[in-house]
Amino acid sequence: MGSADREWMERDLAVLWHPCSQMKDHESLPLIPIRRGEGVWLEDFDGRRYLDAISSWWVNLFGHCHPAINAALADQLGRLEHVIFAGFSHEPGIRLAERLVDITPPGLERCFYADNGSAAVEVALKMSFHYWRNRGRPGKTRFVTLENSYHGETLGALAVGDVPLYKETYRPLLMEAVAAPSPDAYGREPGETEAGYAERRFRDMLAILERGADEICAVIVEPLVQCAGGMRMYDPLYLRLLRAACDRLGIHLIADEIAVGFGRTGTLFACEQAGISPDFLCLSKGLTGGYLPLAAVLTRPEIYAAFYDDYGTLKAFLHSHSYTGNPLACRAGLATLELFDAADVLGRNRELARCMADATERFQEHPHVAEVRQRGMILAIEMVKDKTTRESYPWQERRGLRVYRRALERGVLLRPLGNVIYFMPPYVITPEQIRLMAEVAWEGLLVAAED
Repeated sequence: MGSADREWMERDLAVLWHPCSQMKDHESLPLIPIRRGEGVWLEDFDGRRYLDAISSWWVNLFGHCHPAINAALADQLGRLEHVIFAGFSHEPGIRLAERLVDITPPGLERCFYADNGSAAVEVALKMSFHYWRNRGRPGKTRFVTLENSYHGETLGALAVGDVPLYKETYRPLLMEAVAAPSPDAYGREPGETEAGYAERRFRDMLAILERGADEICAVIVEPLVQCAGGMRMYDPLYLRLLRAACDRLGIHLIADEIAVGFGRTGTLFACEQAGISPDFLCLSKGLTGGYLPLAAVLTRPEIYAAFYDDYGTLKAFLHSHSYTGNPLACRAGLATLELFDAADVLGRNRELARCMADATERFQEHPHVAEVRQRGMILAIEMVKDKTTRESYPWQERRGLRVYRRALERGVLLRPLGNVIYFMPPYVITPEQIRLMAEVAWEGLLVAAED
C-alpha cells in the first residue's frame, strides 16, 4: 500500500464503521480507498486499478462514470435537486414511473418509490398486509418465505429472510415468518432435473399455503436466484406453480427482483422466464445504474384501488421517506433505461454469459468445486471440502477471504459469499476482461483450497 492510500485508510478507520464488516479485520486486511472509477475499473489513490467483478454490490450495470448517465445528472442538477413528493411531483419521477410500468411484467400499473431495496420490501409487506385489512380480512397477517432467502436488513425485510448470519442476532425483534423449503437446484438428487426438483419442493410450499390461506398475506421470493444465500439458483417452473397457487388461494406474490432485475438473469426481469406477473415487484440496485439510492415497488390497479377512498376512512397508505422519488435518482434511472433502448444489451449479455461459461469450464473438474452454476450474467462457483460428499468447508476457516485477498493482489475485486466465488460484472465488461476475472478466480481457488 502506497503512502496516499495509507493516509486515507488511517483517516477512514479513525471515524468510520463500514457495513457487513468485522472492523477488526482491517488490522491485517487493508481497507482500500477509491478515488475514481471508469468502466469496469476502480482506481485507488496510488493509481492501482481493480476490475469490479461484482458491480460494487450488484448495483452497477453499465460501468462507473458512464458518460450518458453523467450528462443526465449534470443536466438535472441545473433544474431540480429535490422536492417533497407528498402533494408535489416532478418530471423525472413521472417519466421513470411511466417507463417502469411499460417494461415490467403485465398488470403492474402503479409505482411507489422508496430509497433502497430493504425499504422496497418493507413497502410491499405493509401494502399487502394493509390491503387485506382494507378489504375486511384483518386475519391475514402472516408471510411465507423460502429457506435461505434474503430480502434486506431492516426489521420487516430481515424477518422474511432466512440467512442465519444476518438474522439470528436480531430474531427477538422480528415478526415470525413461515419458511418453506427452497427449490434451490443444488439440493437435487443425482439424475433429477432442476424442474423436477422445483416441482417436488413446491409440494411443501403448497401444503403451507393451503393450510394457512386464511391468515397468509403474501409469499415473498427472489425469482430464480437466491443471491445473498450463496447465489443458489432454481427452475422457473417453481414460479409458475407458485403464481397459480397464490391465485387460487387468494394470497399475494411478492417478487424481490432487487438483485436480479434489469437483465442480470438473461431477461430484463427474472419473472419473464416463468411467464408470470407478481402482485408486487420490488426493484432497486441496478435501477439507477449504480449511481444513487432509489427503489420502486410496482403493483396492480386493484391493490391501489383498495387504498383509494375518502380521507376519513383512514385507508390511505401512510408510508414515506424524506427522499422519496428524488429527482436526481429518477433521472439516473431514466438514463440507465435509455441505455437499454440504445443497444441490444440483453443480446450482448448472452454473448458475455457464454464467455463467462467458457472461461470457467475448467472449474467443473477441480477437486474442491461441487458446482459451477449460471443464470445469465450471474455465475457462481461452490467451493467444498469434499467434492464427492459435498461437505462444506467450515465457515470459520474463511476460505472465501483467501480468494478475496489473492484477487486484490491481482487487481480484481471479488467478494465471495462464504465459500462461493461469484461473478456479477457490469455489462460493459469485455471478453478479455472476463478471462482475466476467471484466471484470477482460479488462482484464488488454488490458494483457498490449500490445507
